[in-house]
Amino acid sequence: MRIRLDLSYDGTDFNGWAVQPSHRTVQGTLEEALATALRLPQVRVVCAGRTDTGVHARGQVVHFDVEAEVVKVSAGRSNEPPLVALLRRANGILPADVRVRRVVEVEPGFDARFSATWRRYAYRLVDRVDLIDPLTRNHVLAWPRPLNIEQMNLASEPLLGLQDFAAFCKRREGATTVRTLLALQWTRTPAGVVEARVVADAFCHHMVRSLVGCLLSVGDGREQPYRALELLTARTRHPGVKTVAARGLTLEEVGYPEGAELLAQADRARNMRSLT
Repeated sequence: MRIRLDLSYDGTDFNGWAVQPSHRTVQGTLEEALATALRLPQVRVVCAGRTDTGVHARGQVVHFDVEAEVVKVSAGRSNEPPLVALLRRANGILPADVRVRRVVEVEPGFDARFSATWRRYAYRLVDRVDLIDPLTRNHVLAWPRPLNIEQMNLASEPLLGLQDFAAFCKRREGATTVRTLLALQWTRTPAGVVEARVVADAFCHHMVRSLVGCLLSVGDGREQPYRALELLTARTRHPGVKTVAARGLTLEEVGYPEGAELLAQADRARNMRSLT
């Protein structure tokens, strides 16, 4: 059977998502807990999107395959349904900075990574000294200059759509930097926290944090709004594009289609994106 897990984690004390020898990672911690809960020597999971060191998640999605009998036996004498028992057992084993929120069986064609049609991130920061809260220092960035939200939204709008985001990505051998940016909007909450809502079909390495870094330079007056589009159209990484700290970034939600479209989306996503 194929199982989908929805989970949240505080990325502060993790060396990112992906398993690394001798490092504490979210994937490694989750796989060890699942192996213990299911009484298996090993479990391997696939995630919707790998997060960097220090990045958090409220809506990460993973899948893994396991024999139905293994799940049933692992529940022991519990009167709970096997997947409910798995949820309880996994959370009993996991450390406090990782929580599994949901465990469900899905159709074999579901793929946490390739079936996703969009990912939504949020970046949070404050730009006033009186709003800096040491209790949220690992989740909200403190910015030293006041920000103009209107200018940041003006600079963000031309970046939407199917684009080559090479200027805002850390290149990886054989990987494309073409993505479809569905939303990039800045707001200020009633409490004064500045939030970026960023939605795309997928993200390349450091893309969100680099976009945020560029737009912050517009918001604090160091650059004009047209600068973001200038950098985008150059299609090459510019030394002036700064990657902001990971701690303000959270993976909030991942979207999936339903029915036959689920399989079709997985097939499409496996093809390399291009501008044509």
